[in-house]
Amino acid sequence: MNDPFGGLGYALRRVVGALVVGYLLGLFVGHPWWGVTGALAGYLALQLLNLWQLDDWLRHRNRRDPPDTGGLWGEIVSLVSRLHRRKQFHKQRALALFRELRRSTASMPDGVVALNAAKEIIWFNRKAAEMLGLRRKLDFGINVASLLRAPEFARYLETGKYDSTVLVRPRIGEATCFELQAVPYGEGQMFLLVRDVTRQQQLEIMRKDFVANASHELRSPLTVISGYLETFATDAALPDELRSPMLEMRRQAERMTAIIEDLLELSRLEASDEQVVGSVIDIGAMFKLLRKDLMARNPSRPVELHCAVDEGLMGDPGLIHSAFWNLVDNAAKYTPADAPIVLRWWVDEAGCHFSVTDAGPGIAAEHLPRLTERFYRVDPGRARATGGSGLGLAIVRHVMQRHGGELQIESVEGRGSTFTCHFPPLRRVHQKFAIE
Repeated sequence: MNDPFGGLGYALRRVVGALVVGYLLGLFVGHPWWGVTGALAGYLALQLLNLWQLDDWLRHRNRRDPPDTGGLWGEIVSLVSRLHRRKQFHKQRALALFRELRRSTASMPDGVVALNAAKEIIWFNRKAAEMLGLRRKLDFGINVASLLRAPEFARYLETGKYDSTVLVRPRIGEATCFELQAVPYGEGQMFLLVRDVTRQQQLEIMRKDFVANASHELRSPLTVISGYLETFATDAALPDELRSPMLEMRRQAERMTAIIEDLLELSRLEASDEQVVGSVIDIGAMFKLLRKDLMARNPSRPVELHCAVDEGLMGDPGLIHSAFWNLVDNAAKYTPADAPIVLRWWVDEAGCHFSVTDAGPGIAAEHLPRLTERFYRVDPGRARATGGSGLGLAIVRHVMQRHGGELQIESVEGRGSTFTCHFPPLRRVHQKFAIE
């Protein structure tokens, strides 16, 4: 039968047995309690011996075998041996995983820096040390923002919005440019991924310079060509069979002129990432101007305006009008002539908001993330028919970035689209206006 008390029951039986034997021996010599006392003393000496052997083995268990004892002490030794072997196994496994992690991160082309909740460095790989000039042991426990002195990186860490990246030039006067992104894990900890994008940034600068220079150089000859085409088209002596081709040439020249103007404007916007301060914008007057331009194209088109509030906008009037008109112009191009276009302006705790809602064909969900790219077309054939440059939404995106805002696009195929410009609360200005 199994002992329900395990080793403890065995130990109690041994104690009772020793007391009985001691009592009988003491009774034999005429002093039973001396026999009990001697039995207890002997049993205590045995326990002290077992305890000393266990202590000695625990202190030198890597060099000595476990003591050969039975009973409760034997179970304790067996349990400690199993725990020790399990600890050694997990320790070896953890060391193997750590070595594998170090080897794998050392071969990575990107830098990796591990930070604790206080943004202090607790580990980094070899590539991160090369890129950021980090020193092993010396820089452990140092706040990463104090080592990488870049205001944009400090703002990035403070915002807590790590779904995007930040570009940093760690050394003044050098062309080196790093792209950093924080990846949170655990309780406030994060990995900082570092990638060298110097080559990509140089190519981007070359692309911007080429586009700006090419657009500028094309502008003058295209103006001359457009002038001659206009002269020929209005000449009464022009044969009838050439009049239609001449009008088409004028239309295409005007389209090319619009594309070049948009390219030049986009190049100006990309030339600087600084936030625009600007001045107070009369939203009421701007809405009237937008409606007037829409009605000039199609007097019968229904246009709904909703913007009777006491809050205006602080920004660059030219840039804001350009962004708003691009959204309104897109809505007019893709909305049937008898369908309404709705313009809204409202404010709330999140800031100021301007939206344009059309009744066009809508846009499939897979196209929405790429709509603000240069020359991106949902339907190239339809875009050519409307005469768009493909740069309008890219201009809107850059204007919003210069004002600290963002462009939101919502659309359902067959049910139209809504383009909303969200401005931060600091752009709000108290201004009384109304739309008649």
